[in-house]
Amino acid sequence: MKRLTIVIAVLALLWSGYWFAGSSKLQDEVEGWMSARRAEGWQLDYASFGVKGFPNRFDLTWHNLAVADPDSGLAVELPDFGIFALSYKPNHVIAAWPETFALRTLSDRYQVQNEGMRASLVLKPNTALELQRAQFTLESLQLDGAGAPALVASGPLNMALAQDEGQAERYRLGLSAEAVQLPAGFVTRLAADRGLPRRIRALNLDAHVTFADPWDIRALQDARPQPRRIELHLARAEWGELMLQLSADLTVDETGMASGDVDVQARNWRQMLQMAVSLGAVDARLAETAERALSSMASIRGNPETLDLSVTLSDGQVWLGFIPLGPAPSFILR
Repeated sequence: MKRLTIVIAVLALLWSGYWFAGSSKLQDEVEGWMSARRAEGWQLDYASFGVKGFPNRFDLTWHNLAVADPDSGLAVELPDFGIFALSYKPNHVIAAWPETFALRTLSDRYQVQNEGMRASLVLKPNTALELQRAQFTLESLQLDGAGAPALVASGPLNMALAQDEGQAERYRLGLSAEAVQLPAGFVTRLAADRGLPRRIRALNLDAHVTFADPWDIRALQDARPQPRRIELHLARAEWGELMLQLSADLTVDETGMASGDVDVQARNWRQMLQMAVSLGAVDARLAETAERALSSMASIRGNPETLDLSVTLSDGQVWLGFIPLGPAPSFILR
């Protein structure tokens, strides 16, 4: 019994030494990383920062944290923020946001209220901290701008990212969201006269994206990896009587321009086309030509209100056969 007690005491002493050495090194590394970001022009201020959680966790906690990225223009002000990891599995971390915090862009400032905003990341245990998989979840979200709420998600939202085991630059991306309520002004300007509700019933996404480089610590220190191929297996949105479903296989060049085919299924497509004109995404004169061509295609398939066709992205434009529909989106991560 005495020997067992000695063994337990020695193991406890060794584990304590490991935790205190590890927590001290972790705090030094994080503070060094933050100092390096400040030298690059970031704002990174806080009232207090420390590592807690003895003996089984490394809990990094900040109070009154303010972060601003000069490149993207994004900034957040968090009364509290935490990153947590088990001390025997430090490459699996969980981040937890407070229920209320401030978000700022180059043009607007928002107050974010949420329930259950969490992120889980599993990193490769190397110096690059390469991302293997990540998951982001929340139960509800309200984004308040000047005046009325800008965005409300009253249903759960889930996002997941997983690295391909055979190709480090390729990731599978999934998203599902329910009951996303759009800003009142946006709906009034775009869709109120079309009888559409403020709430999008469901959003779903399933895709593989190949980037120029893997996602690792350099994505924060240097530049975000840029997409080079997008394999869109499914993107689907249901809004009132509207339904839009896309699939695609796109190649993206170094300027962010994509080329390839996009398969489109749409219900009540005429409303969507007019909404695209309202947003300025499609020229009104081209929309008239496109509507005549689309009407013929829909009628051939038997239902004039439903489309099932392919469009092409090429030379910075979206093409329906020889008809240009408008500029193609640019795929650049800031």
